[in-house]
Amino acid sequence: MNTDFINLTAENLATEHLCCIIRSKKPHPGVEAKRQWLSDRLSEGHVFRKLNEKATVFIEYAPLETAWVPIIGNNYLYVYCLWVLGDHKGKGYAKSLMEYCLADAKEKGKSGICMLGSKKQKSWLSDQSFAKKFGFEVVDSTDYGYELLALTFDGTTPKFTPNAKNPKIEGKELTIYYDMQCPFVYQNMGMIKQYCDANDVRASLIQVDTLQKAKELPCVFNNYGVFYKGNFETVNLLDVTYLERILKK
Repeated sequence: MNTDFINLTAENLATEHLCCIIRSKKPHPGVEAKRQWLSDRLSEGHVFRKLNEKATVFIEYAPLETAWVPIIGNNYLYVYCLWVLGDHKGKGYAKSLMEYCLADAKEKGKSGICMLGSKKQKSWLSDQSFAKKFGFEVVDSTDYGYELLALTFDGTTPKFTPNAKNPKIEGKELTIYYDMQCPFVYQNMGMIKQYCDANDVRASLIQVDTLQKAKELPCVFNNYGVFYKGNFETVNLLDVTYLERILKK
């Protein structure tokens, strides 16, 4: 087991791969968009820690106060992603990464750590059953299946914003809120725009490009949120089949 982990910094960000989409030669637009997003976040205390080899083995977290999610609380860390994929699964990497986050939170005097979960495990969310082994518990929930998991050190807990608990918007057209944190989002939004243009589908594609916009979002959010006919649909990236199913409603 390789136990050599590194954290992204302002000095190495330009040269390190970002785990989810690994390219050695031709640049990937989604990766470069994420790299730019990260360059603005690292000074805010954002942490991206990964295995020091070409692999999808990493954890990404930030102070809740500056995390781009509609969750509020004092002195917490928010975990965006914890992923171990492929041949690296089952080797203890996820445990090592979570333990690092826990130690970092305690060293910084944080009140705890939180992350987005759901009543039923959903795609694009970290494994909540794994998190619960460390003592994470449900501290808030929505009526549409999502939960806020937290591991508290001092008894305080974070919570969803009121907007996140009321997933309705006035616009009836396909509406997608997104940011560039996930490297898959860039191409996904390009595909959706192309589909909508070709099929005369009205769509509002809204880039969340400030912390304030993220905190005020009308739904749970990890970097993506979809509405149709004013109703919340999913935080999952859409493929054509999923998109067409939503548009038939």
